Amino acid sequence: MPKERQLVSQYLENISREALAKYQDIVRNYVRNRQGVYALFKRGRLYYVGLARNLRSRLQTHLRDQHSGSWDRFSIYLTIGDSHLRELESLVLRITKPVGNRQKGKFFQAENLRSKFSSGIRRIQKTEWKSLVGKNIELEDEIHKVEAGGKAVLAAFITGPVKLRALFKGKIIAARVRPDGIIRFAGKKYNSPSLAAAAACKRRTCNGWTFWKYERAPGDWVRLDNLRK
Repeated sequence: MPKERQLVSQYLENISREALAKYQDIVRNYVRNRQGVYALFKRGRLYYVGLARNLRSRLQTHLRDQHSGSWDRFSIYLTIGDSHLRELESLVLRITKPVGNRQKGKFFQAENLRSKFSSGIRRIQKTEWKSLVGKNIELEDEIHKVEAGGKAVLAAFITGPVKLRALFKGKIIAARVRPDGIIRFAGKKYNSPSLAAAAACKRRTCNGWTFWKYERAPGDWVRLDNLRK
């Protein structure tokens, strides 16, 4: 198994505000010029979450700023490096929603799956409806009929533009799917993954669902066939 990468190197939890104010020199020895995430609590409830590239300075500030009277205990988590600090803070903010934080927390490039989730529900409900009214059509059969009819196959599975790529003979081949499901490759349009794949590898036929990969999330490439599962 690959060795897991360490994020947190040291931590100090559930320390009173009075201890921080009275024994600042001790705390300073541990957090001087250190980066990490900290949490402020009031009567056992999370009040505020923050990140800092200098925890000592930030904690001292909270002893006298607008938050000074709103917390009585704190925890600190010292991290190795600061490349993921802001995203880590955003993750905590979005889950816990502390009352002292005004910001919701934003991710840099993450995709919100709400629209795809809603589209998936509508697709399933449509199939269920056809079954209830006596038009029970299997999804796979429907896909093949659409492909044979010359319509864009991927239109049933996407809600926006999608990037495609494939590795063929040691080279990366790129294509793009329009919101209407039409695939653009090498300046031409294709209504099915298999037709685009056949053109890409210069063969009469090619299974496009296993040939192409799509970018499910930034940097996360999976087989196109995953859309049908």
